[in-house]
Amino acid sequence: MSSQIEVSGTGRASAVPDVVRLRVGVRVDADDVSTALSDAGSRASGLGQAARDHGVAAADLRTTDTGVHPRHDPQGVTVVGYTAYQNLSVTVRDADLVGTLVEAFVGAAGNALSIDHIGLDVADPEPLHARAREAAFLDARTKAEQYAALAGRELGKVRELCDVVQGGPQPRMAMMAGRAADTSVELGEHTVTATVVVRWDWKQTHG
Repeated sequence: MSSQIEVSGTGRASAVPDVVRLRVGVRVDADDVSTALSDAGSRASGLGQAARDHGVAAADLRTTDTGVHPRHDPQGVTVVGYTAYQNLSVTVRDADLVGTLVEAFVGAAGNALSIDHIGLDVADPEPLHARAREAAFLDARTKAEQYAALAGRELGKVRELCDVVQGGPQPRMAMMAGRAADTSVELGEHTVTATVVVRWDWKQTHG
């Protein structure tokens, strides 16, 4: 009989998200590179100012990428203009402000505005991960103790513990969007999952 027992355990922990993360940007067309870049930069600056005007801290604003590329005719031969873009990551710490902020972005960028993502997150996820890991270990130990009882044995020392890497956190959210001013976010829950594999010795009996 094997001198060890190996069991996996899974744990989950949930919390109400406390931040909303947006990826917004601008895309503008122009006849030349300079005009395209200038217009995109001006509109992106307007997005940043709108965010700051609505209480978003400077540390919660970040330019993620910017650039310009040529546009060609349908045959893909002749350059007919240029498209410039600039994207921002915005962290909003009051979900009630999202609708008003989106409306302000529309006012600042007009039809050049793009919103690639509105997602929920937890500002400090480590306590959530710690709770999930604890639950995973307890799940593994509960299973191992059951198997030990069924086998008429007792658990000894933990010999090996492996943290199984999972996918990212799984926020559950609902977003209702109509006009920009009607955009609102239901927070739902932010859930993380941890999985461990634990190997115990069987406790040695003498007699």
